[in-house]
Amino acid sequence: MRKPKITVIGGGTGIPVLLKSLRHENVDITAIVTVADDGGSSGELRSAMQLTPPGDLRNVLVAMSDMPKFYEKIFQYRFNDGDGALSGHPLGNLIIAGISEMQGSTYNAMQILSKFFHTTGKIYPASEDALTLHAVFQDGHEVVGESSIADYDGMIDHVFVTNTYNAKQPSASRKVVKAIMDSDMIVLGPGSLFTSILPNLVIPEIKKALLETQAEVAYVCNIMTQYGETEQFSDADHVAVLNRHLGADVIDTVLVNIEPVPKDYMDTNKFDEYLVQVDHDFEGLQKLVKRVISSNFLRLENGGAFHHGELVVEELMRLTKRRKR
Repeated sequence: MRKPKITVIGGGTGIPVLLKSLRHENVDITAIVTVADDGGSSGELRSAMQLTPPGDLRNVLVAMSDMPKFYEKIFQYRFNDGDGALSGHPLGNLIIAGISEMQGSTYNAMQILSKFFHTTGKIYPASEDALTLHAVFQDGHEVVGESSIADYDGMIDHVFVTNTYNAKQPSASRKVVKAIMDSDMIVLGPGSLFTSILPNLVIPEIKKALLETQAEVAYVCNIMTQYGETEQFSDADHVAVLNRHLGADVIDTVLVNIEPVPKDYMDTNKFDEYLVQVDHDFEGLQKLVKRVISSNFLRLENGGAFHHGELVVEELMRLTKRRKR
């Protein structure tokens, strides 16, 4: 029997948590990963080499691979601050950048590394060109660059992307649209709403595919609000922003964590971008989506509040089986 096809779209540290658990299920996985990151090591490498940023792709590669823990530690090793030009660069970023240069694109590099590290599923950068994220705030001010968005004091109205190194309209990587159209389920997130999820969805070809696909579209709502992005947002606000950017009520199902984060648990120095737990607006959600799944999806670790990958995947698999029937 054909395996269910599940495509996960996003970036940052959110979707690797999901993919790590999903790879143990009997499903055909595709990960579509944002290429709009312009901060840190990824930003430096994309500027120096004019390539798509490798950081989010690196984390997804590790999550979907069966590489031994020691190999993972090597691939994720970050050079010390006193290491000159190498300071702050993860070794994996340099490997991806090197193979991208050798093979002519980050897309080609990821296909080689997927085979090299025996990944369960396919990994595609959302676009084969580096993209620049633009945020237009409610007061009309525009901020250019993903890493600068949180610095402006205001509420974001909408975001869009442009090609960083040419004037062409942003386009999806090869096979990305086909993956979306062939999927049984599309999973958005978890991850930063405006800087990890939406940079993929506003690529015109991806937006069109999401409007046309017959797949179930599920959104894994964030647990915490995020400084400079989703301050004072409810779960319904998150969904409304996604649908507004897509131009239709595309989200079928939303997964919402209802387990409280213990008071004073969050390490606000280590996780300074996260503010408070997302408010619940179930009445608002029911007007926006067909199905709301509210449960305990919380994992507390090292002073941070994260999604419990196995619990989220358990619900996604239930959804897949229900759809199949």
